[in-house]
Amino acid sequence: MGLSLFQGFAKSLMMNLLSEIGDNTFFAAAILAMRHPRGLVLSGCLASLFMMTILSSFLGWAAPNLIPREWTHHITTILFFVFGIWSLWEGLTEDGDDELAEVEEKLDADSKVSSGKSNGDSKETEDRKKEQRPFLTRFFSPIFLKAFSISFFGEWGDRSQIATIGLAADENPYGVVLGGILYIWDKHSAPY
Repeated sequence: MGLSLFQGFAKSLMMNLLSEIGDNTFFAAAILAMRHPRGLVLSGCLASLFMMTILSSFLGWAAPNLIPREWTHHITTILFFVFGIWSLWEGLTEDGDDELAEVEEKLDADSKVSSGKSNGDSKETEDRKKEQRPFLTRFFSPIFLKAFSISFFGEWGDRSQIATIGLAADENPYGVVLGGILYIWDKHSAPY
């Protein structure tokens, strides 16, 4: 159990390190942190990525119950090879400045839509607005929810999510979660 946990941890840490360099969610988190309170952005991004890592590891743990373990091992090996080639291809053919500009453009468009609200409302109007707010914004800051949703949906179907599913199918899922969360913590605390 101990060696298996360490192997899952080490492989997850290295897989995330190699597959997440220059990822869109990193740029989005950095830009959001420049525009909004850093603590809210950090907590939203971390919560979503922790949840994504745990969900992906659970799916990977469940996969061998649906597909024979030998097949999951071969599928995992093929996925790592494909993602390695994909990462090399992206690194050689794409310009990182274009990706950063694209993320900034999307965030600018979103902030222009949300900034069209009036600030001169009365106390009664403010109270009515609070009662009509969506359910989650009664408990969480809109900035937290924005950072959470950008990170969560930005990572959905990403190389790292699919690779985490494959790795958890082949290794100890607890080690995979620990390695993924340690990497996420280190990666996303850097822009703050």
